[in-house]
Amino acid sequence: MRILVTGTAGFIGSALGLRLLGRGDEVIGIDCLDPYYDVQLKKARLARLAAYPGFTDLRIRIEDREAMAEAFRAHRPERVVNLAAQAGVRYSIENPLAYVDSNLLGFANVLEGCRHTGVGHLVYASSSSVYGANTTMPFSVHDNVDHPLSLYAATKKANELMAHTYSHLYGLPTTGLRFFTVYGPWGRPDMALFKFTKAILEGRPIDVFNYGHHRRDFTYVDDIVEGVIRVLDQPAAANPDWSGAAPDSATSAAPYRLYNIGNHQPVELMRYIEVLEQCLGRTAEKNLLPLQAGDVPDTYADVEDLVRDTGYKPATPIETGVRNFVDWYRGYYRV
Repeated sequence: MRILVTGTAGFIGSALGLRLLGRGDEVIGIDCLDPYYDVQLKKARLARLAAYPGFTDLRIRIEDREAMAEAFRAHRPERVVNLAAQAGVRYSIENPLAYVDSNLLGFANVLEGCRHTGVGHLVYASSSSVYGANTTMPFSVHDNVDHPLSLYAATKKANELMAHTYSHLYGLPTTGLRFFTVYGPWGRPDMALFKFTKAILEGRPIDVFNYGHHRRDFTYVDDIVEGVIRVLDQPAAANPDWSGAAPDSATSAAPYRLYNIGNHQPVELMRYIEVLEQCLGRTAEKNLLPLQAGDVPDTYADVEDLVRDTGYKPATPIETGVRNFVDWYRGYYRV
């Protein structure tokens, strides 16, 4: 298939691009190499994709309406995966308008491109952060999520609502994936595992928020990519049993679906750090701090729907995933 992927210089986008190219798909990659973090790392990720003749690299900001419209017209993708976004819960507290531009305006341009070129399925990244103030565990896609705790989370919830509108009005099949704390080789420098590894190897203390007691459903990048591909290959369909009298938020009378994609095994942050220390052969000096604004204490994904519909089963324990990340980090940075 010809698949347009936004965010191909990103952590998940580059890993997905490699899998799609490896199975023979043509990938139209869109990225703007935003300097939010190390552009050289982004270029190195793209270099892996450029080794495949089926990869087309477009340098576009998704909020650029005309450039996005032309990309869709010129390449006529059969399916689209939107992973481009301004990422990060904490940065959204400092710079909220960056999220409005990329995550709202940019996503609207993706939806319009899909609408006007007859795309057969749009899969897009949502986030576990949409659960916000919810405390019932595990988080279910069938639960109400109307209390986000950061603008980042609010934009992801908005993406789900925007996608539903296009599914309803234009018959565009859309599937939103709520990602749960993705980690692994080629990861983002602003995420905990990357920052912890760098600090520990440099002999600096690490900041451990919520005194290390919060739990995350850490999900290895290869498991995420496997889930994305399984969903991409199975376009969303209408739920014939959906009722407006008792509306299910994860399905619709339109071709619209939402799934959690996580490891379904939450791990306390202190245990995560302990595994990292074992892999590095060093003990971290820890600054124990309270929970940060915008953060939630725990995340835990109910992935029953995804398992039932696609056969998805996350398979990577943190001991293996963290080891793989450390091996990549030492090799990439020659540490």
